[in-house]
Amino acid sequence: MFQSEFKKIIPYSPYRTLPAEIIAVKPYTSLEKLFRLRLKGNAEFDYVPGQFMEISIFGSGEAPISLCSSPTDKGYFEITVRNVGSLTGALHNLKKGDLIGVRGPFGKGFPIDDFFGNDILIIAGGLGIVPLRGLIRYIMHQRKDFGEVQILLGCKSPEDMLFNDEVEQWGRHIDILFQCTVDKADPDWKGNIGLITNLIPGVTLNPMRTYAVVVGPPVMYKFVIKELLKKGIPDRQIILSLERRMKCGLGKCGHCQINGIYVCQEGPVFKYRDLRTLGEAL
Repeated sequence: MFQSEFKKIIPYSPYRTLPAEIIAVKPYTSLEKLFRLRLKGNAEFDYVPGQFMEISIFGSGEAPISLCSSPTDKGYFEITVRNVGSLTGALHNLKKGDLIGVRGPFGKGFPIDDFFGNDILIIAGGLGIVPLRGLIRYIMHQRKDFGEVQILLGCKSPEDMLFNDEVEQWGRHIDILFQCTVDKADPDWKGNIGLITNLIPGVTLNPMRTYAVVVGPPVMYKFVIKELLKKGIPDRQIILSLERRMKCGLGKCGHCQINGIYVCQEGPVFKYRDLRTLGEAL
């Protein structure tokens, strides 16, 4: 099984903050940077794509941030951070060799055990590509374990696109069907223009063997889900992430509670079937 394939090397404690060194920084846009991190002492930890870490900087606080790497990326892990506040601003001011605190991983990730042998449709809107990048990297590293893979990516404009170097590789990959759309194009853009929901009707799939994995802004979800249900994909095979709202990662602060469900503990990844009773969530 997936989680047993990666041996946990350090004892896990949700309360323990460990020092991690920044070993690389890569800016992607004016607001987003990717940070490659390594635990001090070259320790490693086990995680599943879709989980998140609590990232802390002394004097600035702590915040939950999705992992965007795959556990098949050995010797390091990665996060991609948008500069929107005091902690993320402080993180953006750090450089290679600096230390931060990390705690986790937390939450339930994507149900990769269910994905084995099935077709995968990945739908990413905006920053939703961040946690999905880890899943895509895992699938590409273990490509023979999955059926047909399709990726639909939407963003505001070409200059807002994250991981543009990898996006080009996805477009050229012979074992992946890739489509991208932008809300607003520039003169050099040659791809689709419009909402990501416009791409779904043209997708060819076998609904009974397809898992659709959707991450993006909340307003996107109900429209994407509607299109996926039209395609006949069962609600148990529509996978969503509700990573917004989270704070402590421990189910203690109540910040992420939705009708008695703690997103940081029982999510952030859910099957749509299990969210039907949580109308507030979508």
